Amino acid sequence: MTIAVEHLGGGRDAALALRYALRELRGGLRGFYVFIACIALGVMAIAGVGSVAASLSDGLAREGRTLLGGDVAFVLFQREAKPAEVGFLRSRGELSVAATLRAMAKTADGKLALVEMKAVDDNYPRLGALSLTPDRPTVDLLAQRDGAYGAAADPALLARLDLKIGDKVSIGDATFQIRSAVDAEPDKLAGGLGFGPRFLVSIDGLRATGLLQPGSLVRWMYRVRLPDNASDDRAVATLLDDARRAAPEAGWEVRSRGNASPQLERTIDRFTQFLTLVGLAALLVGGVGVANAVKSHIDRRLEVIAALKALGATGRDVFAIYLAQVIVLASLGAVIGLAAGAALPFVIVGLFGKLLPLPVVPALHGSELALSFVYGLLTALAFGLWPLGRVHDVPVAALFREAVVAEWHRPRWRYLALMAFVIALLVTVVIGLAYDKRIAAVFVVASVIVFAVLRGIAAGVMAAAARLPRTRFPMLRLAISNIYRPGALTPSVVLSLGLGLAVLVTITQIDGNLRQQFLASLPDRAPSFFFIDIPSSDADRFNAFLKQVEPESTVEDVPMLRGRIVAARGVRAEDLSPSSDSEWVLQSDRGLTYTGDIPKGSKIVEGQWWGKDYDGPPLVSIEKKIADGLKLKLGDEIVVNVLGRDIPARIGNMRKIDWQGLGINFVLVFSPNAFKGAPHTHIATLTEAYPDPSGDGRIIKQVANAFPMVTSVRVREVMETIGSVVSNLALAIRGASAVTLISAILVLGGALAAGHRHRVYDAVILKTLGATRVRLLGAYALEYLLIGLATAVFGVIAGSIAAYLIVTRLMTLSFVWQAGSAAAVVLAALLVTVGLGLAGTLLALNQKPASVLRNL
Repeated sequence: MTIAVEHLGGGRDAALALRYALRELRGGLRGFYVFIACIALGVMAIAGVGSVAASLSDGLAREGRTLLGGDVAFVLFQREAKPAEVGFLRSRGELSVAATLRAMAKTADGKLALVEMKAVDDNYPRLGALSLTPDRPTVDLLAQRDGAYGAAADPALLARLDLKIGDKVSIGDATFQIRSAVDAEPDKLAGGLGFGPRFLVSIDGLRATGLLQPGSLVRWMYRVRLPDNASDDRAVATLLDDARRAAPEAGWEVRSRGNASPQLERTIDRFTQFLTLVGLAALLVGGVGVANAVKSHIDRRLEVIAALKALGATGRDVFAIYLAQVIVLASLGAVIGLAAGAALPFVIVGLFGKLLPLPVVPALHGSELALSFVYGLLTALAFGLWPLGRVHDVPVAALFREAVVAEWHRPRWRYLALMAFVIALLVTVVIGLAYDKRIAAVFVVASVIVFAVLRGIAAGVMAAAARLPRTRFPMLRLAISNIYRPGALTPSVVLSLGLGLAVLVTITQIDGNLRQQFLASLPDRAPSFFFIDIPSSDADRFNAFLKQVEPESTVEDVPMLRGRIVAARGVRAEDLSPSSDSEWVLQSDRGLTYTGDIPKGSKIVEGQWWGKDYDGPPLVSIEKKIADGLKLKLGDEIVVNVLGRDIPARIGNMRKIDWQGLGINFVLVFSPNAFKGAPHTHIATLTEAYPDPSGDGRIIKQVANAFPMVTSVRVREVMETIGSVVSNLALAIRGASAVTLISAILVLGGALAAGHRHRVYDAVILKTLGATRVRLLGAYALEYLLIGLATAVFGVIAGSIAAYLIVTRLMTLSFVWQAGSAAAVVLAALLVTVGLGLAGTLLALNQKPASVLRNL
């Protein structure tokens, strides 16, 4: 065979390198299947998550007017808009009004259920379609006939109370006839998470209930639909500016069609970032497979490299050829991943389109796909440049002898500098494009630490094995020597398996803690009931009634208002720069209270409490973490808008709050004189001394009979609602994390396959010297077991620490280590490691000695 090598110089470097790279790849992709699969899996995860999120964002943007019910919505809590405010809104376009609140629905036979009431005007819905069974016009549906107002109910409510179309229920002082079942609402997403089934009524029907008392927790939404010839973004901005000037102290929460559901959009952004980081974790795990594949390929091509050099190629030429190969293969894997990821939105809509509660509009999103491709290519280069850089110094002498002991040397500085540049570029992209840059930075730092620790563990295991005294048992002695011998699999196995295990333990620990928090059991001494909308005039009588119903129970009662932070430390709320975990407190109305006593579950960490007899200027106590996120300190002023009035107060102290006790607590607590004369209601909790779920219905029924205006909320039902959401999120997280685990298994299998040639030589020599198949299998099983055990210990420790930090710092929940799931992970890791290792070993043991010995 004649080999001609042209020197790669001048402007033809890249073209010639690519030409030789493709020529060498004509022989097939043997050894690169794991490489391609790892890149494809990681890119698929990132592209799929990005494509689904972008399709969902497009759907929200396209359906913004329908979701909102207009072009702009003005939201008020606890009060209706004043006539002047309503007149201003009507002057700008078509106005529709809706109100929502929680209430207790009661059947003729005394059954009770918490419902999410929604009162609408006659023209509802202005945009979109209300799906009813049976279908009928809204005016006919909600009209008053024969002493009863019409209503439409969620099918879940009909099933829970054993109702059918035509049956009647009472809410407060009003009677409603259920005339249809609500199948879908066009503006449901704009309302957020509800804790009861929907009950749709008219505004007149709501007023007839008597629930609209001063201070009642009612959410009023005034939706303006601009004329079609003046409904662009500029017209929306003009309306918002005019509204601020017309009613500067209205205190309304304003939404436009571009952010119809800000909380949902924030949740999507955060969840997208989390799943993107999971995809990046899969790429990083796959990066180990890339490094293994490149190293194995270089080892197999030593003679070819030496031949190229003997024929005049320089080290730089050879590096360029094999770099081109890596780029080609990484691009191939990335394209496969892009195709799968881009198809994901279409698959989801095709299979589950009618079941999705969210408006997903499938499309090809070039920016998301391009970013995923960049992630895949940069990851392949970041992990492949180290073994690639070492080809520069492969000697021509490799043509004539095979090294028995691998000579370790680092690549030249130019290649190290190139690798550093690629890694820096990858880090910049990961952090720069993240929704929460702090979390992305933590992910990057944690990844670097984990890689360093895993490499140290591998070195430590090899050093420990080398220092162990020689045992008399041949199988154990062979297993230990295999751990630290030249070309040992220990570093590759520890890196690939350790990363996968750390991710798996993190996910299982978080999942276990979330299930324990929301699904398994309620905290000790958690309230059994919340009671809301207690009229101030009836608060004392209501508390006495509860003590009469449950004499040994604990009743807690506090005044309750709703207010919106409109300024802090002299800066308007919209101009503040809050941290990511405190911005939520500025984005809607918050529950407020006033008291002379330190709230239960609170601990003063800065400043002094004002005391029961305080009568000076208004003071406010704020939760410490929120204060830090808003950059507030003692003495700073906070302005809240309550019932259309701006009320300033100075920060007198800061508290640390135990939210997990589920007692009554607030981010903002004011001094007793802050809201003199402001109409409000009370909220109360009942904590049973001896909780009995079977008696819950009796308590709710007694409260409903004695105080029909009061809404009773079972804490257990709320926790189950939240738990169902958490379960769905945990399921999505586990599904996405499966990609990382598959990558880890692929990398592990690739690492074992890379050492297959050496295993064959070892097995043949040892069999020739008298070793039996059983002893060899036992020795290799012990080797894989020892390496897997050391790696599993790290995975459990690292994953548990990561889960602890996420649960306690990000989710602000308590953490309980899940020993059972950790043990299951360790067992699974050992089974996978030993199983894959022995599968490769059996192939090596089946090799005929003669064919191998002739080629030694």
